[in-house]
Parts: sequence; structure tokens; C-alpha cells
Amino acid sequence: MVEYDPVLYSRILTGTTLGFHTIFATLGVGIPLLIALAEWIGIKRNDLHYHVLARRWTRGYIISVAVGVVTGTAISLQLSLLWPNFMEAAGHTIALPLFLETFAFFFEAIFLGIYLYTWDRFKSRYAHFLLLIPVFIGGGASAFFISTVNAFMNSPIGFNYENGILTNVNPIMAMFNPATPTKVTHVLASSYLTAAFILASIAAFSILRGRDHVYHKKALKLSMTVALAFAICTALIGDLSGKYLAQYQPEKLAAAEWHFETEKGATLIFAGSLDENNKISKAIEIPYALSILAHGIPGAEVIGLEEFPVEDWPPLVVHYYFDWMVTIGMFLALVAFIYFCMQYRKKWNEFNKPLLSAIIVGGPLAMLAIEAGWFMAEQGRQPWIIRGFMRTAEAATTSNHVDTMLYLFILLYLILAISIIIVLKRVFKASPLEKELKKQGIE
Repeated sequence: MVEYDPVLYSRILTGTTLGFHTIFATLGVGIPLLIALAEWIGIKRNDLHYHVLARRWTRGYIISVAVGVVTGTAISLQLSLLWPNFMEAAGHTIALPLFLETFAFFFEAIFLGIYLYTWDRFKSRYAHFLLLIPVFIGGGASAFFISTVNAFMNSPIGFNYENGILTNVNPIMAMFNPATPTKVTHVLASSYLTAAFILASIAAFSILRGRDHVYHKKALKLSMTVALAFAICTALIGDLSGKYLAQYQPEKLAAAEWHFETEKGATLIFAGSLDENNKISKAIEIPYALSILAHGIPGAEVIGLEEFPVEDWPPLVVHYYFDWMVTIGMFLALVAFIYFCMQYRKKWNEFNKPLLSAIIVGGPLAMLAIEAGWFMAEQGRQPWIIRGFMRTAEAATTSNHVDTMLYLFILLYLILAISIIIVLKRVFKASPLEKELKKQGIE
């Protein structure tokens, strides 16, 4: 029998909830941008295909929002139940961004409701489009405020620490800590990239199955254009994130790169394996690349894990999360770039089977990269829940039956996952594309 450990079960339950919620939170942030662009292009070009596109994307979006509300509520509940010592120590510090995140969500939800119930009720399509702007802003604001909470946990400032409690709190300083700029921008850019690839994969799948209607081609072109733009942004912000880690969380960067000894001209380690003595084998080594990632200079010194007590090392498995995230990001950027190049060469066919297949694969891979990034961010902060001040083990509940809660929440998430698939299928089956196009007078 495995000994009951409330800290372990609390971590597993929180990780499961965050992993499931991340799917819908990412879509909730990213898809409004695609909907707004589709409707805007439809207005500017007087192209009804884009209006139908915006309408159909919105139907799928509201279902993901509904599930996101459930999982977001679960996170709020678990913060208090599973991490009571953390909330007692830091609850008043993170209360402001948590409140603002809730306000931003309601701001988004109110205008989303108005937008949904005013289709075809405005004489001006532009007036209806304007309702999307608060939805887009609200989604981005929610991501901003909740990301500042995570940023604070990684780079806590703006308080005094007395007897296990954060006192003399400056909530604005706590929100705008050193981790906030790269954390927030990386979350936003990667959300837009992932949402674009998810929608592109749906369009590519339809084309590959022989549905070569111009509607699908326009959907693919719009989503892949957005994907390319934000693939570039994500890569640039990722580079800045590496430099942030080198300055403020060197142990996380060192763990992610299996960098054990402080040295100049540090080598970047890709893939590979470790033995019990932390000897690296079967890895791809790129000379000087880690120094460039960390400081932008090939000969710069990069701090190794040897500088930190072993008990403060993050789990070295974060190396694989980092590799998955970067590899998938490079794949997505490459696929988007190839599509962009082929689209503007008349002799080339951007709807060829290999490229469409790569785009289809890119959708789920993009979401996997998001998950890998969050696992790296959270496990890379361990053993701390508030870096340098409170350890995760100190913050967790000591209550019994956390394991029972874990099983019940897993059951809930399975039910939600099955339900959203059934609902999405029924929604789009009840309103097939051909019917909507015909209703708009489009052949």
C-alpha cells in the first residue's frame, strides 16, 4: 500500500485541474481574436464567408467558455481547500489580481451574451463587430491578471515576510513583479498561436476530406496567417523568458537544461538521459547556445545547479517539458512559414496532403506545448510555492480524503470532456455549413 500523503495528492489534484482548465482557458483567450478578425474582414471586404466563419467559431467558443467556468470555479475552490496555509499567508497579496480577473471575466461574458443575441439585429454590421472588442479585451485581461498571480509566485516582491505571513503588502508592486512582463506576454502570444492552429487544423481536416469549399480555404488562410504572426512573437518572447530565468530563477533554467556546473560558454542540452550520478548521455549538445539563451553572449557565464542546495533543486524532468515546448513551437512556426510561402507562389499548391496533414497535427501539438510550458513553469518552481519564502509542503492541507477528492474531480472532468464532445457534435450537426451558407445566399 502507498502511504497517504496529502501534499502529493493535493499537487496531483491541482495539476490535474490546471491541466484540464488550461485547454479551455487558452481557447477562451485566443479564439475571440480570430472571431473578431473574421468579422472585421467580412465587413471590409463585404464577404459573407467570413461572417459565417465568425458565427460558427462563436458557437464552439461559447461551449468552451461554459466548461472553463466550471474548471475555473474548481481551481478557486481548491486554492482554499488544498492550500490553506498559502492562502492564509498570501491571500491578501493575490486578492487584487484574482478579483480583477473575475471582473474581467464578467466584463467579457456580458458583452459576449449581447454579441450572441444581436446577430442580424443591427442594420450596421460594424456596430455588431464593436461588441467583440470588449470580449477580446476581457479575455486578454483575464489572462493578464491570473498570470500576474503565477508570476508573483515565481518572483515575489512587494511585502515583508514575518512569522510565515506576508505583511506591509504593496499589491501593485506584487502584481508587477520581474516575472510579469515575460509571463503575461508569453501566455497571450502562445494562446493566440494555439487557438489559431486549432481552428486551422479543423479547416485543414475538412479540406483533406474533400470539402474544398472556398469557405474552408478562407478559414485556413486566416488562421494560418495569425498562427505565423504569433509563432514569431512566441519565439521572441521565449528568448526573453530565458534571459529572465537566467537573472531571477537560475535554478529553473539550470534544471531545464541539465546544467550542473557554472561555466562560461555554456552548452545547450537537447533530449538525452541522466544516470543516477547525473551524467548526461545520448543528448544533442549545441555549443554556446545556453549562454546565448541566458545572456545573449556566447561566452557569458551561466549559473549551474551546483550553486544551490540539492533540496532546492527543481525536478530534473522539467528538461523534457522544455524540450517538448521548444520543439513543438519550432514545428508550428515552420509549418506556418511553409504554408505562407506556398500560398504566395502560384505554381505551388498550399492544399497538398503533406502540408494539410502537418497543420492537422499542429492543432493538438500546440495544445500539448501549452501544457508542457505550464508543467515546466510549475514544477520548475519546486520545491517552492512562493519562491524563496514558502515551500509547497508547508502550504498544503493536512486533511484526510484528498485522494477521494482527486478521484471525484477526475470523474467530473471525464464527464465534462465527454459532454463537450457530444454538445459540439450536436450543435454543428443541427446547423450544417451548407445550410448556413445557403441561408446567407452563398452557393
